[in-house]
Amino acid sequence: MGKANRRVQASVVGGAVWGGVVLIAVPQLAAATEGGVGRPITGQQAMPYGGIVPPTSDWIASFSTIYYQGSIGASKVLPVAGRVTAGLNEQVVYNIANLVRTWGITAGGWNFASSFGVPVQYTNASSFNGLLRDDHGIQFADIFFSPVVAGYHFSKTDHVALSVQIYAPTGAYSSGRLANAGQNTWTFTPTIAFTHLIPSQGIELTLNYGLEFYTANDKTQYHNAPVSVLDLLALKRFTNGWGVGVVGGYIQQISEDSGGIADVTGGAKGHSVGIGPMVTWSGKISKTPVSAALRWVNEFEASRRPKGNAVQLSISATFE
Repeated sequence: MGKANRRVQASVVGGAVWGGVVLIAVPQLAAATEGGVGRPITGQQAMPYGGIVPPTSDWIASFSTIYYQGSIGASKVLPVAGRVTAGLNEQVVYNIANLVRTWGITAGGWNFASSFGVPVQYTNASSFNGLLRDDHGIQFADIFFSPVVAGYHFSKTDHVALSVQIYAPTGAYSSGRLANAGQNTWTFTPTIAFTHLIPSQGIELTLNYGLEFYTANDKTQYHNAPVSVLDLLALKRFTNGWGVGVVGGYIQQISEDSGGIADVTGGAKGHSVGIGPMVTWSGKISKTPVSAALRWVNEFEASRRPKGNAVQLSISATFE
């Protein structure tokens, strides 16, 4: 890798790796799976410079908080707390503390990183028909990690990052509760993120795609089907450090759920589509590179899954 390319990537290190490895670390509210809950929220996975893993050896600390409010109508049934309930209201504040280590290794155009995150979630949930009592609480959600994030640099402007995001069933979970921060399943998400830069215009285009595979819930025997998650991000950056853009997402459960009461609900296969604006900032505080991003995504189309709005604020800092 040439010196010029190293300088380009070093200049975006705070956003690049943070985006590449936190790209699936988001609230678990929007898939039409058991409890009306799945791992992704529409339009929240793609991050600035998501396809770039820099060649530097750094620690990147980030904090993200996402507020999501959505509902699924009373005419739709969901498997919740071991029962079938019609309609659901969800309000969630999902807070993530994440740490990334870039390895400082370059091998044939590849660079590498690892990440680990701990989420804490506030959940407020109620069913339309009142069969289940309103429930709320602040709980640890499922921890997540990516042992290896591998980034390849096609050129100074085109980059790709490959990873497998893993969620462990460590969060608070009870089969009788309406509001659960954990899901009691392992989840494995092979992910590809591609970033194209247009330096002369200050423009970035990033695509993020992941396919989530769930293990069965051993307390309910419910097995969520795989979920396909596609996010697109376009940003225009200015010389003063600010940037504006648009972000959107499309989530599609690719088959029917199975086991437990999945047959009663018809498998809960659903989809959602959302889009919204995004604002970013990058600079230095003292000598520490810092970046921040704020987005709002409106789910304007949803079928057999909650439909609502999500706001995400993310801040990261890079340390040598």
